[in-house]
Amino acid sequence: MAHDAPKPLVLSNARVIDPARGMDAHGSIIIADRTILAAGPEAANQGAPYGADIIDCKGAIACPGLIDMCVSVGEPGAEHRETLASASQAAAAGGVTTICIMPDTDPVIDDPALVDFILRRARDTASVNILPLAALTKGLRGEEMAEIGLLQEAGAVAFTNGHKSVKNAQVMRRMMTYARDFDALVIHHTEDPDLAGGVMNAGLNASWKGLSGVSREAEIIMLERDLRLVGMSKGKYHANLISTSDSADVIRTGKSRGLDITAGVSINHLTHNENDIGAYRTFFKMSPPLRDEDDRLAMVAAVADGTIDIICSNHDPQDVETKRHPWAEAEDGAIGLETLLAAALRLHHSDEIDLITLLRTMTSSPADRLGLETGRLAKGAPADITIFDLDRPWVLEKSAIRSRSKNSPFVDARFSGRVLRTVVAGKTVYNHAQ
Repeated sequence: MAHDAPKPLVLSNARVIDPARGMDAHGSIIIADRTILAAGPEAANQGAPYGADIIDCKGAIACPGLIDMCVSVGEPGAEHRETLASASQAAAAGGVTTICIMPDTDPVIDDPALVDFILRRARDTASVNILPLAALTKGLRGEEMAEIGLLQEAGAVAFTNGHKSVKNAQVMRRMMTYARDFDALVIHHTEDPDLAGGVMNAGLNASWKGLSGVSREAEIIMLERDLRLVGMSKGKYHANLISTSDSADVIRTGKSRGLDITAGVSINHLTHNENDIGAYRTFFKMSPPLRDEDDRLAMVAAVADGTIDIICSNHDPQDVETKRHPWAEAEDGAIGLETLLAAALRLHHSDEIDLITLLRTMTSSPADRLGLETGRLAKGAPADITIFDLDRPWVLEKSAIRSRSKNSPFVDARFSGRVLRTVVAGKTVYNHAQ
């Protein structure tokens, strides 16, 4: 990212939404020295700093830049699938200004030197903020605890075992207790590997397709176990990707017991269900698997009532070598950085989730959980901002996808809501051609 300070910037005539303050009002945003000087109605009549660029937003929405807490890339080790540079370009086009990188690279990010490598590569090649998530266990094998203190010191913002669950309860308990001493957040993929084993959601649909099923209980049992361990260790815990109504109930119960827990859901599980798989369309194969419509609706309701705190893309680039296979042999994963906001806006347009709640799950909520200064339009906060037209229609064309991999379940999908401009640290990193 560029080190020279960009010119001051005024975003005028905008609908300013700042979920952290509960603000939704007409106003302006004034930016100088990479930070926000003022935002909202009070900024509308303050004039502009000397030499500022003034951009008329024409009534479009200006909100904090999105923070995506679950992004896989191929760098290091599989740069043909995605690099930090290509992921950041996709993020910028989707209004995402901060991405948290999963540690399941090659080599695994389980060493302070690798955290440093990611941060240096991001500084040199990325146009958005890159935050490394470090491995909970060495090599993600679930056996030996990683050096949490040293990894945190190197710049890791949280700890996760990627898309693998830590099977051994004693190992998980020790890690949560150790992480607590560093006030570190543990992010976990809740799926019991012994119970999972299948390739799509267990049920009639799987039987009709002749495919082995992943039971809902695989997720629920692991989540229930984890929350008992949180109670024992008094640590900070985030269930990364829940997908069932029972899981939402478990989270509600855990929160009522005063546990320091949050829950996330991928945009795929809010906007798709197992019927979208259709004729074995492998871009819809993911982990956890797409569930039935009742579970999808339960996830939407859980976001609306605050049970689920965070929506992420679960961006997981896979190329033709890993996706163009029979369903059972294809890898899990779908890209989603460019479509995160547009897909989420479907839930607003269908009157299922109000706009400020929806944006909170992708701005101030992840910022609060990770202890970041961004994710809000407060005075002095980093000037990371997304401007979007709530109603502009567009279609995702495969040829326009910026990610190196093209495995999007939204190819040829119609959206209402388009990102017009993305600003990171006061600098425009994406500008949609009008």
